[in-house]
Amino acid sequence: MSSENTLDDEDTFKILIATDIHLGYLEKDAIRGNDSYNTLDEILKCAKTNEVDFILLGGDLFHENKPSRRCLHNCITMLRKYCMGDTPIQFDIVSDQTVNFNTSKFPWVNYQDENLNISIPAFSIHGNHDDPTGAEGLCALDLLSASGLLNHFGHSQSVESIEISPILMQKGNTKLALFGLGSIPDERLYRMFVNNQVTMLRPKEDQDEWFNLFAIHQNRSKHGPTNYIPEQFLDDFLDLVVWGHEHECLITPSRNEQQLFYVIQPGSSVATSLSPGEATKKHIGLLRVKGRKMNLQKIPLKTVRQFFIQDVVLGDYPDLFTPDTPQVTKKVENLCYAKVTEMLEEAERERLGCPLTPEKPLIRLRVDYSGGFDTFHTSRFSQKFVERVANPKDIIHFLRRREQKEDNKDEVNVDYGSLLKTTAAEGLRVEDLVKQYFAATEQTVQLSLLTEHGMGKALQEFVDKDEKDAIEELITYQLEKTQCHLQARAVTTEQDIDTEVRAGSSDSETPKRTRPRKIMKSKNRAKAHRVEQGNEPVDADISNELDLDSDGGSGPSAAPTRGRGRGGRGRGSRGRGRAASEPKPASRGRSQKSSAATQNRSIMQGRKVLPVCLFV
Repeated sequence: MSSENTLDDEDTFKILIATDIHLGYLEKDAIRGNDSYNTLDEILKCAKTNEVDFILLGGDLFHENKPSRRCLHNCITMLRKYCMGDTPIQFDIVSDQTVNFNTSKFPWVNYQDENLNISIPAFSIHGNHDDPTGAEGLCALDLLSASGLLNHFGHSQSVESIEISPILMQKGNTKLALFGLGSIPDERLYRMFVNNQVTMLRPKEDQDEWFNLFAIHQNRSKHGPTNYIPEQFLDDFLDLVVWGHEHECLITPSRNEQQLFYVIQPGSSVATSLSPGEATKKHIGLLRVKGRKMNLQKIPLKTVRQFFIQDVVLGDYPDLFTPDTPQVTKKVENLCYAKVTEMLEEAERERLGCPLTPEKPLIRLRVDYSGGFDTFHTSRFSQKFVERVANPKDIIHFLRRREQKEDNKDEVNVDYGSLLKTTAAEGLRVEDLVKQYFAATEQTVQLSLLTEHGMGKALQEFVDKDEKDAIEELITYQLEKTQCHLQARAVTTEQDIDTEVRAGSSDSETPKRTRPRKIMKSKNRAKAHRVEQGNEPVDADISNELDLDSDGGSGPSAAPTRGRGRGGRGRGSRGRGRAASEPKPASRGRSQKSSAATQNRSIMQGRKVLPVCLFV
């Protein structure tokens, strides 16, 4: 690390770094609706004040996959206000830009466009909230890219292998290689790293003279065996990794002693959940790079709404009350009132002298009422703070910890941490809840045609991306595929149907990595057919990645394709063209007027699909 007194000369890159701005979060909220817009304005103003060479965003610029008109309008307005101008750009791009920006109709950096005046170019990868969807693989960042306001890079078009080609920049004698990889499902990317299917390309000449900067948007914390990306997977020639997606602000560079590079985690610019990680003070970074040396300056954000969180364990106050104390619930409520008041007073002290900080803070009090205590009426409690906090409806969060049913005879070696389990589902993902639900159910109500993974993915698309047809398409596709399989086997009896369904779901002849191809081929064909008939909007999402079910077994299942629908514009458009002219497998199945087909469909509807529909 270089000294903080690094001079800003003709050889020094100045880069403003921010991640997870989540523009448009709670934009309809009367109190918090403008928080994300105010913070983006502050970030862009900071870039202009410090006269940076460019802005680097680490994903999730937008909170919604399909941002509202207001959100897009505000974003375009601010980018035009701060990033356009006559100030000359002091660095050059020496790499092949048709490779760096291969998903754009204008495959060159925006400041080199003769029709635009750009003073501060902004580079961004996409995150999991604003990831590309649809047959063309487009996202909101592509709209900004087409308008010339932002440079979207790091979009991988292949799901079989990834080649990350850097944007090579040079300012004076300093050479900077900017790598980027937009958000990819963690399980898939983990598998690709393990199988050596991720390659980071390097310049052939003077490799040791380049400062290598990598922007990534994935899980850094371990959420499961393969639901994260270990830092050790990344190449050791990197100098600095900008890690997006994680919302806790850990912007101070931390050194990975195994790979010998530094990692910074700027965190989110707005609190999107009332969790401890969001309570950390929010910062952005001003990175200076000269030669192979760097210096990072932390810049606190002043427009971020204050957030205070505190835990209260009622069992820790035996001097005040016990579960048997008269009017114990009233005393517990008084304790909570005192705690919330203390946090509000602390927020007021910190806000003094900071006129840009919103007046009403976020307050969360997590109350552990295990041990025989009762909860009180949270709505009535919240009414006392309606005019003082920004989240009056969810100030109090009750949780209960329960002891495991274990006979711990050796009290000396008891692991007390393992005896406490939080029952609250705070922070769990949709697909995790689906897996937990079916893991706890009886065998008689387990899914037969669908998989828990596929159902979780469909629900995630429905909840996170407002894809209203995701669950229906999942069920329709699996139903039609199973019908075609049963018709090909000439199965007529109910017992034989059950046997074939079990055999098909457990067939391991088709590798798991090929399943999404066939599934996406059928889904894309069905959606494209609806577009042709006028029953679907033209920009409908045809490429939602749903790893629905195994494609084992024989019969007229969907033909394999070269991509899984998440690829680039060329591949998606060709697939869509073929889909418009090909008949649907389901249509062929329905055109057969055999009694076996009719019986199969009625049995399938009555015995297999009904439990799924009831669950949804």
